[in-house]
Amino acid sequence: MTATKLTIAAGQMCSSSSLAANARVATKLIDQAVAKNVKVLFLPEAADYISRDAAHSVQLAGESKEKFISVLQNHVKKIHDAASGEPEDKGIFVAVGVHEPAVGENAGKKVRNNQLWIDNRGEIVHTYQKLHLFDINIPNGPILKELNSVEPGQEILKPFGVNSGEYSDFSVGLAICYDIRFGELALRLRKLGANIITFPSAFTTRTGEAHWLELGKARAIDSQCYVVMAAQCGEHDVYADVEESGEGKKVRVSYGQSVIIGPWGEVVAKGDTYLERGAGEDYSELVVGEIDLEYVEKIRRDLPVFTHRRPEIFGYEV
Repeated sequence: MTATKLTIAAGQMCSSSSLAANARVATKLIDQAVAKNVKVLFLPEAADYISRDAAHSVQLAGESKEKFISVLQNHVKKIHDAASGEPEDKGIFVAVGVHEPAVGENAGKKVRNNQLWIDNRGEIVHTYQKLHLFDINIPNGPILKELNSVEPGQEILKPFGVNSGEYSDFSVGLAICYDIRFGELALRLRKLGANIITFPSAFTTRTGEAHWLELGKARAIDSQCYVVMAAQCGEHDVYADVEESGEGKKVRVSYGQSVIIGPWGEVVAKGDTYLERGAGEDYSELVVGEIDLEYVEKIRRDLPVFTHRRPEIFGYEV
C-alpha cells in the first residue's frame, strides 16, 4: 500500500565559493532532516557554490563532482545503509541544485545549472537542466547575465515518483529559480503527472521582495500542486576559496524565505528572509511540512480547472 502523506523539507543555505564548506552545510541539513523524519529534502539552486564571475564558475564546476556532489551522495548512502526497513523506502531522498561542466561546443566556456535527484541509495537518477536563464540589467538594480556563463537546457524532464515503493504516488516535477516566471512549465509538469513542483532558487532581494511568494502561490494555484522553493539566503562570500580578501567588494545577496506552498495557494511552512551572515559562520535553516495527496485530489476534484482548459482556442496544448 502506498502512502498518501509525506514529510518533506526545504533546506535554506548561504552558499559561498568554498565547495567543501557548502558540502558541510548541506550534509548538516540532511542530518537535521533525517532527525525530523523527513523523507525528501529539497536544497537550493547553486548549493555547491556561488562564484565571483563566469571564469570562476567554470573552474568550480569542474571541481563540484568530487568536492560537493559525491560528498552528498556518499552521505545519503551511509544513512540508507545504517537505516532499517524496506530498501526502497528507508533513508532520505535529496533534490539539489548544482553546477556541472558544459560539454560539446561550450566545454570549458560555460556550465550547466542543473537540479539533481539523488535517491535514498545515493545514486543520481534524474537530472534537469535549467531552461530559462536570468539575463537582466535592471536600472539602479542588479545586473545578472546568466547567459554569459550558463548553457540553457533544451527539454522538460518528465515528472517521476519519489521511489518505486511506498512513496511512488508522489510525483515530482523539477524546475529551477527563473523557471518559476514561466507558467507554462508548471502547467506542463502538472499535465505530465506532477503533484509536487520544486523551484530551488537564488533570488535577488529586489525581485524576491516584489514577487517571490506571489510567484510561488501563483504556480501552486495554476497547477494545483504542492510547490517547494528551497532558497539561498544572505550575503555570499565569493572569496571563500582563496586567501584574497573580498572586503569592500561587491557581493551577491540572496533573498531567502524558503517556502512550501499547498495546492490552494496556502503557505504550509516558511523560512527567514534575508539574513546577515557573520564572518566564519555557517548558516542554514530547515523548513519542514507535511504534504497530503488526498488533499491534492480534493482540490482538483472541487475545482477541475484542467478539464475546463480550451486549447482549441489558443492553438496549443500545454
